[in-house]
Amino acid sequence: MIRFLKALILLPVAVLIVLLAVANREPVTLSLDPFSRDVPEFAAQLPLFAVIFAAVMVGVVIGGAATWLAQGKHRRARRQFRREVTQLRSETERLRTQGRNTSSVPALPTSRTPTF
Repeated sequence: MIRFLKALILLPVAVLIVLLAVANREPVTLSLDPFSRDVPEFAAQLPLFAVIFAAVMVGVVIGGAATWLAQGKHRRARRQFRREVTQLRSETERLRTQGRNTSSVPALPTSRTPTF
């Protein structure tokens, strides 16, 4: 079912991309020189669809990097929580083994099922 839904969404997108590429194959001058319009230093003749696709890809990469950087605090907190869980589990296991060795400390229940 999911494979069908992916195809249902991706097939029209692929058709639109192909139509865009076929309709915009005329070469355009991509100039990276803002000072000289007549004879630019850094210029290339590219099909318009290549310029559009490159701009979309650069936008996706920049957006992904910005999102990754913005979520850094959440990844840091998750690492801290994992360290804390590992520490608490090892401490719990140590207390369990210590409780089994001495009868004065009751052992923690091993069952995780809630009782009502």
